[in-house]
Amino acid sequence: MGAVYAAVSDITALGISLTAQQEQAAGVLLEQDSAKLRLIAKKYGKSIDALIAEDEDYGDAVKNVVVQSVVRALNSIASNDPAIQQTTQSALGYSVTSTFFNAGQSLYFLKTELKDLGLVTQKFGMLEVLHYGSTDSGN
Repeated sequence: MGAVYAAVSDITALGISLTAQQEQAAGVLLEQDSAKLRLIAKKYGKSIDALIAEDEDYGDAVKNVVVQSVVRALNSIASNDPAIQQTTQSALGYSVTSTFFNAGQSLYFLKTELKDLGLVTQKFGMLEVLHYGSTDSGN
């Protein structure tokens, strides 16, 4: 088992009060989240532990990302009704479509968080359009 990048005290230091049950869940989620972040980093050919060893500020950024991810999961677990991220409604034939924020109550990282850690970089590609055939109009 690898390093755990944050502690329950890092969550409570943000002013978030946790019940005893939530503290226990947070401890488990912090371990799982740290492992998940290590796996994501490996996927992109990086080592979180090596990057933290090189730069103390990077370690603080990793801690912040892990804490935010766990807080999102705890918020969705604590609520009986997950927050709605998007909703649409219609009239007459009446139809409602709702997308729930973290409905599966799972741990996840936002793409911006992974970009901030330097794990995901923006890629671009281009196609060169070639002109086939001759340029003069006489066949």
